[in-house]
Amino acid sequence: MATTTQTCYRHPSRETGVSCSNCGRPICPDCMTPTPVGMRCPECSKQRTAVHTLQNVGSAVQLTPVLIGVCVVAALASGSIGAGGSGNELFARGALFGPLVADGEYWRLITGGFLHSGLIHLGFNMYLLWMLGNMLEPALGQVRFALLYLVSLLAGSAGALLVNPNAVTVGASGAVFGLMAAAFLELRARGFDPMASGIGPLILLNLMISFVPGLNISIGGHIGGLIGGVVVTVVLQQTDSTQRRTAGTVALVVLAIAVAVAGVAIAKSATPVGF
Repeated sequence: MATTTQTCYRHPSRETGVSCSNCGRPICPDCMTPTPVGMRCPECSKQRTAVHTLQNVGSAVQLTPVLIGVCVVAALASGSIGAGGSGNELFARGALFGPLVADGEYWRLITGGFLHSGLIHLGFNMYLLWMLGNMLEPALGQVRFALLYLVSLLAGSAGALLVNPNAVTVGASGAVFGLMAAAFLELRARGFDPMASGIGPLILLNLMISFVPGLNISIGGHIGGLIGGVVVTVVLQQTDSTQRRTAGTVALVVLAIAVAVAGVAIAKSATPVGF
């Protein structure tokens, strides 16, 4: 099989097998600058990619605590973390429920992901959100992390409706599964073993728990969120260079709209029943 030999863009006489992780131009050892996201050429290294240390990582993680705060406030306001976790009128108006989504209450595709049925349900999801958010938000940036979370949440809602449109479904699990998928793929792309890091086993464990009878877990929500996270991460990785980030952001906004429309279409198949 014939192969094409690359030469350094600054030193054409030097062959190389390494390309800049930002712009993709081939670079020789003299032109390589190590960064947290791979080798970069002299021009791209001057962009000063932020290095997140213990001193500044806190300032890079801002959206994650906001999401956790919204979930906690929603749980308290909805009265769903007490005994039984049945909730009040706020819970009834925000939970995901196919027939009411089909009737035009489209906000349920999102609000259902911020409500929870009990303290254990809330605590487990918030622990995972905190752990994964601290890993992904500094690496992706707030805008792309927000889009990852949104698309995963909407994909989880669509998956839940696809499996059982007449079930009342709440929880951030769909979005969290999307974050787990993103963490798995990002670790692998950066040369780490996701299974050794604990992310791989975490995904497998949660998927297995999803199929345990009697736990009343939304299998469709979990798998839908996982698929959403995979699709978003692939888009992010394909548009990681500076020149492509705007196109990637637009693509994810379009994807979020498309997933929401799909969720509404799935909800149309629901059999009207009382809530």
